[in-house]
Amino acid sequence: MRSHTGEKSLSCTVCGKIFTHKGKFKMHTRTHTVEKTFSCSVCGQTFTQKGSLKRHTKTHTGEKPFSCSVCGQAFARKGHLNRHARTHTGEKPISCSVCGKRYKDNDHLKIHTRTHTGEKPFACSVCGRKFTEKGNLKIHTRTHTGEKPFSCPTCDRAFSQKQDLQAHTRTHTGEKPFSCSVCGQLFARKKSLKYHASNHTGEKTFSCSVCGQAFAQKGHLNRHARTHTGEKPFSCSVCGQRFTQMTSLKVHLSTHTGEKPFSCSVCAKTFNEKGSLKRHTRNHTGEKPFSCSFCAKTFNAKASLKRHTRTHTGEKPFSCSVCGQAFTNKRSVRSHARTHTGEKTF
Repeated sequence: MRSHTGEKSLSCTVCGKIFTHKGKFKMHTRTHTVEKTFSCSVCGQTFTQKGSLKRHTKTHTGEKPFSCSVCGQAFARKGHLNRHARTHTGEKPISCSVCGKRYKDNDHLKIHTRTHTGEKPFACSVCGRKFTEKGNLKIHTRTHTGEKPFSCPTCDRAFSQKQDLQAHTRTHTGEKPFSCSVCGQLFARKKSLKYHASNHTGEKTFSCSVCGQAFAQKGHLNRHARTHTGEKPFSCSVCGQRFTQMTSLKVHLSTHTGEKPFSCSVCAKTFNEKGSLKRHTRNHTGEKPFSCSFCAKTFNAKASLKRHTRTHTGEKPFSCSVCGQAFTNKRSVRSHARTHTGEKTF
C-alpha cells in the first residue's frame, strides 16, 4: 500500500535513507551491518542478497541466458544485454549534469564525472599511483607483475591489455578499420586515428606547466615533462641504462639482441625501429613532408627540420657542461667538448 499512498515509514537509523518496501529496506541495512548470509557453494564467496549470489553463480556455470536479437551475443545478466543493445541503437539516455555529455549507462557516467571532480578512488598498492577506473588500475598492476594474459594465436606474442592484442592482430590481417574523415588515411587503432586528426585541426590541448609548450597528445606532454624533471623511468634489464620513453628502451634492447625486424622493400636494408625504416624509405621516394615555416625549405625527417629551424630562431638548447657555451645541435657540443679533453678526432 505504501507504494500507492506515498507513505515512507521505513527509515535507516544509520544513514537516514527512507524506503517504501520492507524487502529493499532489509537489503540496504546489510550494507551497514556487512551481513552476508548468502554464500556460493563453489568458491565460498558471500553476498548480502540472494539475487547477487544467483548472478555470481553464472560465472561458474558459464550460463548466458540473455542474447542480443541483433548480433546474437550472449550475456549472463539482463543489464549487460541492455547496455550492449545501445551499441546498436546508439542510445545514450544518461547525461552529465556538469557538461551535458551523454552516456549509454550509469557506469560510464560515473567514470566521466570523476574528470570534473578529480576523484581517483583506485590506488596501486605497489607504487601508490591512483586511477579513476578499477580496470585501469588492474591494467597498471601488470606493469609491476609482468603479467601478459592476452596472447596472439598467430605468433604467440603476449600483451597486458586486450585492446593491444586486438590492434596487434591487425598487423597479421592487415585490417585498418578506422578511417580519417578528412584525408581518408586508414588506421589499425582508434587512438592512432584520434592522434592523426589533430594534424588537420592543429589542436594542441595539452600544455606544459613549466615552459608552456603545447602538445596534441597527452603522452607527448608526459614525455616532454621529463626533459624538465630529468626522470628516466624505463631501465634496460641487461645493462641498466635508463630512458625517458618506453619506445627508446625497446630500440635500445635491439642493440643487445641484434634484432632488426623492419626491412626496406626496395633495398632490403634492415632497421631496429619502424620510424627509422619510414625515414629511410624517403631516400627512395624523395618525399620531404616537413617544410620550414620561415623559408619553405623541405626535409625528409622531422629532426632535420627541427635542427634547421634553429638557424632562424637562434635557439641553442645544447650547452657544454664544462664552460656553459651553448650550441644549436648535439654534434657541435660533442665536437666542442674535445677542446677541453684534448681528444683529437683525426
